[in-house]
Amino acid sequence: MRILLVIDMQKGSFTADTPRYDEKAVINKINTLASAIRSDGGQVIFVQHDGTKEDKFYPGSWEWEILEELHVAPQDQLLNKTANDSFYRTELQSVLEKLRVKELIITGCATDYCVDTTVRTALNHDYAVTVVKDAHTTADRPHLSAKQVIVHHNWMWENMTPTEGQIRLLDCDELLTELA
Repeated sequence: MRILLVIDMQKGSFTADTPRYDEKAVINKINTLASAIRSDGGQVIFVQHDGTKEDKFYPGSWEWEILEELHVAPQDQLLNKTANDSFYRTELQSVLEKLRVKELIITGCATDYCVDTTVRTALNHDYAVTVVKDAHTTADRPHLSAKQVIVHHNWMWENMTPTEGQIRLLDCDELLTELA
């Protein structure tokens, strides 16, 4: 079974004050992938950041909600996290074990924080990881544009030494072809 992780695609991360690179295209790609994964018998898991300790992104608040443009199906799961890592003190590992998952497909926001940390932890848990290289986003940083951050992380992930699992990067169209 394949799992599509959609990390931190929440209203509070996509405001006029927090523009994200290629936002609309990333949202459309995640929707397309989620539909394909569901049709293939896989599971979609939306991970939401609970920023209570940072005094923001309170569960149930507007900024905590999943973007309205994303299609969340009744069978999708929603999980909370309180750190950059989607595995850290969350139910994710037990959900994956219960479903006997070995492959994770990772998308979401922010490339250089929550997406990167989750990719690394998934590898440390020996999962086969597929990063959808054109379905994660971030904001400009003081020293790099968002596009540069994304290009850098895609390069870095492609060149990581895998654990017992593996890592690969595909663009959305390549993954859709594989799922067809």
